[in-house]
Amino acid sequence: MKKIKIPNSEVRELVSGKTYSFPKYTTQLMNLANSNAQGTRPHVVGQMSDLIQEFPGRTISGWQKWYLEKQPEAIENATEKVYAMIRQFQEVIDEIDKEMVRNWVEELVIIKTFSGLRFQDAILKRVGQAKSTTCRLAMPEEESRGIDGYIGDMPVSIKPISYKSKILNERIDASLIFYNKKKDGITIEYDF
Repeated sequence: MKKIKIPNSEVRELVSGKTYSFPKYTTQLMNLANSNAQGTRPHVVGQMSDLIQEFPGRTISGWQKWYLEKQPEAIENATEKVYAMIRQFQEVIDEIDKEMVRNWVEELVIIKTFSGLRFQDAILKRVGQAKSTTCRLAMPEEESRGIDGYIGDMPVSIKPISYKSKILNERIDASLIFYNKKKDGITIEYDF
């Protein structure tokens, strides 16, 4: 049995008959600019998964003609959004010096890693503030009983929101705090 691997770039070329060439790093920068500018979001270029399903043809030229009839301004609007962000990158790139890079690396490696891994402490402190009482992390012997910390003198266990939907045969002798960790922060729920 023979195996052949077709790289994505070759798949695109085989399907479209077109080859695009970009200087090193430029596509990474354009992807980042697009991510920030949201240039290819559905409100700009249409819901691509739906559009490709609606498309009645089978060729790239047919797709291009059909798509541009449906979304005549989409390519230009997306281009303008992404290019505007590239221009903003160009304006600030000279402000980045070695010290700024060092500060960024330090924040990522030291601060964000620690806070990302120790978010239970932040949850306890925030609930303690909301309840106008003290809080603390559990000691190792308390952790072995499923306790993550204390709000005042009440033991609490901190669980992901998905824990609610699980059927488990475990008994935790503590009040539960549920969290949902997202890119922009942590949402917590409790009922005590």
